[in-house]
Amino acid sequence: MDKKMLKNIDFKTILALEDLVSYASGQIVSKTLSQNQAVSLTLFAFDKGEEISSHESTGDALVVALDGIGEITIEGEKFLLKQGQSIVMPAGKPHAVLAAERFKMMLLVVFP
Repeated sequence: MDKKMLKNIDFKTILALEDLVSYASGQIVSKTLSQNQAVSLTLFAFDKGEEISSHESTGDALVVALDGIGEITIEGEKFLLKQGQSIVMPAGKPHAVLAAERFKMMLLVVFP
């Protein structure tokens, strides 16, 4: 039996990741593609001004900007992330995400 590691995504299909999650007024929309003890893969769509407040993770987190502009804060330092750009938020360090404009991102967290 084939056990699929990914969910909520079509297989053997060319996809535009930014089209797999939709903006909603005044909200953050997320779609989990994979979640287990080793990895978490989630798509997010933030309406302008929406945020995930400062927190820490036990895994290193790679953010890939899919649309718009996001402000990523890592240990108090702010970075503007635009479509096609990426940044790593290291494990155990406080980080936050704010949608400077409407912002879509893919988040890949790799756990120890």
